[in-house]
Amino acid sequence: MLNFIKTFRADEDGAVTVDWVVLTAAVVAMAIGAYTTIRDNSDNMINAAGLAVANEQSALFD
Repeated sequence: MLNFIKTFRADEDGAVTVDWVVLTAAVVAMAIGAYTTIRDNSDNMINAAGLAVANEQSALFD
């Protein structure tokens, strides 16, 4: 049993796996955050452009 505990403490495979899982989760979270930011800002820009076109159109036909 003591030999198993010493081997378990010396084995770093689990720690490396946890590191990769944490890094992957961080990258996925950052990608989701970037996607959400880009989506919201592009929606706002498209709406602003649509309003500008509508205002110009109504000014031309008034």
